[in-house]
Amino acid sequence: MLIARRLCLAAFLLLSACSVKQTSTENSANKAPHVEPPDKLVRARKSVEPFFKPMGEPGPFDWLATHKEKGQTFEEYLNEDPTVPTAERRTIYVQPLGKFTTAQNRAVNAAADYIGAFYGLPVKLLSAKQLSEPLRIKDFRTALGAAHRQIRTGYILDEVLRPAIPSDAAALLAFTNEDLFPDSSMNYVFGQASLENRVGVWSLSRLDDAADALTFLRRTLKIAVHETGHMFGMRHCTKYECVMSGTNYLGETDRRPLDACPECMAKICWMTGTDPAVRYRRLADSCRRNGLTAEAAEFVRKAAAVG
Repeated sequence: MLIARRLCLAAFLLLSACSVKQTSTENSANKAPHVEPPDKLVRARKSVEPFFKPMGEPGPFDWLATHKEKGQTFEEYLNEDPTVPTAERRTIYVQPLGKFTTAQNRAVNAAADYIGAFYGLPVKLLSAKQLSEPLRIKDFRTALGAAHRQIRTGYILDEVLRPAIPSDAAALLAFTNEDLFPDSSMNYVFGQASLENRVGVWSLSRLDDAADALTFLRRTLKIAVHETGHMFGMRHCTKYECVMSGTNYLGETDRRPLDACPECMAKICWMTGTDPAVRYRRLADSCRRNGLTAEAAEFVRKAAAVG
């Protein structure tokens, strides 16, 4: 059975920021031996707790006000048999689709750099590819209340990305400046991913709304690592304010940190075999390269906290 996760904003419009299809794992813990969390990651998780704000009561339009989710602890993740990188499939490929502005190109390059630091996996940024024209009627439409077109995510996932996924890919992630929609029930999505096929596509077209250059960059990085986390079986976080927490609108996205909380950090380090201190130092370096000085300083403090 397939589970579809969608972010919806109940403000007169039906919107979506994140849409993921994956195989259900509800009973997997009963079918596999119980996995105990490694002591080193348990200690590291405890060491960085002071850096994160526990999730509070949601506002009226926040994600948790409209979606009742229980979250996912590190222990639960270990025992859900998640999709993880393998020795044969360990590289994350980033595919730009379409024509980008200078600012968008910078954001895509920064996202590729940050994804590699965040997950501790090799990342290859591919040359930009143009979407084929003309599209079939079912694959595009005019955006509600606007003159620009939208492209159906299923077309990009199934007809552009799936045939092109390299054999060694843990995931093939596409960024586009085209506005996206998944089906007739939604006005737009920021992106959509398929766990089964290891492909995902995310749009930059709305991320610069009321944003300066650094806000646009932070939004792009947050969505990139959040959606990639879903592709590795990570569910929305409800314990802390976390980059893996669900968001209904850009203001809520802006409130989230650029990092994974203690629970989600432990998942990432376990799935990729990464030392937490090494991961934090890599993230600090990536932030420095991309002008995020405050975030870089905090990653240095986290590296010191986990030793």
